[in-house]
Amino acid sequence: MEDAMSAQTKPCLAVIGGSGLYEMEGLLDKEVVEMVDLNTPFGLPSDNIVIGTLEGRRVAFLARHGRGHRYMPGEVPYRANIWALKSLGVNQIVSISAVGSLREDFAPRDIVIPHQIFDRTNKRTLSFFGEGIVAHIGFAEPFCPVLSEQLYRAVLATGEATVHKGGNFIVVEGPRFSTRAESNTFRQWGMDIIGMTAVPEAQLAREAEMCYATMAHVTDYDVWHETEEPVSVEAIVRNLMANTQVAQRAIRNLIPAIRDTPECDCGHALANAIITRPDAISEETKRKLHLLIAKYV
Repeated sequence: MEDAMSAQTKPCLAVIGGSGLYEMEGLLDKEVVEMVDLNTPFGLPSDNIVIGTLEGRRVAFLARHGRGHRYMPGEVPYRANIWALKSLGVNQIVSISAVGSLREDFAPRDIVIPHQIFDRTNKRTLSFFGEGIVAHIGFAEPFCPVLSEQLYRAVLATGEATVHKGGNFIVVEGPRFSTRAESNTFRQWGMDIIGMTAVPEAQLAREAEMCYATMAHVTDYDVWHETEEPVSVEAIVRNLMANTQVAQRAIRNLIPAIRDTPECDCGHALANAIITRPDAISEETKRKLHLLIAKYV
């Protein structure tokens, strides 16, 4: 698919989020918006990928949980999602996520551009690699610093939301919400926001040598706050939908800053990461992972 797409038709950016961010106002050429149905070596993505024109450039949109919200956080086909976007020629991803706040000053309807991840998941497949090929990627900075800075400026330029630059994002397995003891412990650990989907999404994007940044929308104070509304599905939906227009405007602001060749190291993440000798990798595995490893193996 990637080889068949020209530089003009390849999406410059992919947005992984919910319905408010693949049915964007101002998506041009609606009569030729593409609904791309892809299969991957890791199964089907969460949904068809929507590709349209925004600010004069092609942009891809993928509903992480499927339209209608069909997948629990632990059920999302993360590998298929990232692989499908990579196969379309995408090399930069913005994730839109609803999160709970673990800080008094990160209030509901604020937006956070996090810089760190703390993984508390325990049931997910975290890598494209294995089964005869081993890769150890660097992940000290889990979010692309260049794309994160561009995203921060894009949200700031909307003038419509309080946006925080940086934050420690703890990712839990779910699908249940935290206990009060857990929430207070996470605060003591120095965590700032809590969610359920950045892992393994960010890690897989790094393995695929794609830039990845998150626009985290604070929807609640989790359950630690004694005087504010605790986390609930109703609070999440209400506050996330209230920020939909801000998110859409931020994406529009971001697009002109996106370069076809990113100025970061994300595009070379596998250069020194594959430790398995090429002659020890089976031809079947080489074929399966060709999209990721062809230039190294």
